[in-house]
Amino acid sequence: MIDPLSEMIATLQPKIRVVKSVSASGYWRFRKVETGQPYFCIVLSGSCRLNGCESIEREITEGDFLLAPSGQSFEICSSTPPSPRVARMQPQVMLDGEIRHGDLIGPVDVRLLVGHCRFEAGDPRLWMSLLPELIHIRGHRRLRSLVELIADESSSGRPAGEFIVARLIEALLVEAIRSAEGLTPSKGLVRGLADQRVSGCIAQLHQNPGKAWTVTQLAEIASLSRSAFYHRFRQTVGTTPMNYLLRWRMALAMRMLRERTGNISAIADRVGYSSASTFTVAFTKFAGVPPGRYARQQETIRSWDSDRTDR
Repeated sequence: MIDPLSEMIATLQPKIRVVKSVSASGYWRFRKVETGQPYFCIVLSGSCRLNGCESIEREITEGDFLLAPSGQSFEICSSTPPSPRVARMQPQVMLDGEIRHGDLIGPVDVRLLVGHCRFEAGDPRLWMSLLPELIHIRGHRRLRSLVELIADESSSGRPAGEFIVARLIEALLVEAIRSAEGLTPSKGLVRGLADQRVSGCIAQLHQNPGKAWTVTQLAEIASLSRSAFYHRFRQTVGTTPMNYLLRWRMALAMRMLRERTGNISAIADRVGYSSASTFTVAFTKFAGVPPGRYARQQETIRSWDSDRTDR
């Protein structure tokens, strides 16, 4: 049986784009502005406070992992709230490249790794729409082990350390997403996969994306009436069954176009369209550009990335 979450991650190919070491002392705060890019925060040591995300204030402490898939704005500050004037204080970049908030010479109260992710393929809107607004993992043994490895590697100064840290964070990202089940009532793919009636249907959509699915067929798989299934799918996943199928088909098509795994007619057939022309219309409406132009754009991006890496 297809594992939809693994397929989603493999198709969108999340990669770490930016990683910054952050430390803080005394009274401090920093505001993370909305960028639309998934944002993560790993607490390597100490503790601090998160405000504004999901309108919930919470303490975050050593070993915790935060992921904001849609990159919305929030604030992280010292455990004891600072006075309003602290908001005007600017962080300083230390000699070792670490970003310091608050007291520059006082003992460090918390150390963080923060950064952004990007998606190498597919449509980021699909990812963001199917995950909770905030994933906060605490007390998870496997995550804790990964955080300890990241903390050790980031402070070791060993060769290729940045590469190893980035790969460990990518593993942490995936582990956090699949560990989010049951930790949040938010709608999304993880919640849908936790529902036995809905999860089997999602797996079938991933197993046979080119099939001419109907809501009635999916309801039969779930052993529910059509209306009950439609409501249950929308309440758990956060979108309708047919909209989920459309987004998944488009994500697969984007990946195939990027990897040049067939011409447009072949790709159209694999994702459930009767002709290249109907696929082109649907893809253009979804992505904003025709499939041929999208493929050329991706080729240009790959060439640019390759040249930058070579330099």
